[in-house]
Amino acid sequence: MSEIRELQEKSCKPCEGGVKSFSSQEAERYLRHLPEWLPNEDNTAIWKDFFMKDFRAALALIQKIGELAEKEAHHPDLHLTNYRKLRIELSTHAIGGLSENDFIFASKVELLPKDLKVKK
Repeated sequence: MSEIRELQEKSCKPCEGGVKSFSSQEAERYLRHLPEWLPNEDNTAIWKDFFMKDFRAALALIQKIGELAEKEAHHPDLHLTNYRKLRIELSTHAIGGLSENDFIFASKVELLPKDLKVKK
């Protein structure tokens, strides 16, 4: 079984702090299985941009991510700019860095249907 599938089958665990955040090496190991997800400069979050077909498609994906966030009790930061560029940023706020929850959530975002802009 692939590593991304293993992540997709897990659920986010409640985190109220007291857990050490991932090192950059731990984050890199998980990121190898998440195409186009990148760490931020100080390795406290991961992010990915999605270029949606149009504004309505971006809003639809935001809705799907919101439903997933409520189900997993793990809430990303969402940034919609230029009416169809959606950036998803994940971090475990309670620890001020990355945890396995962020990678579980990212792997599940990859499963969501998306109406992406067709590249020319």
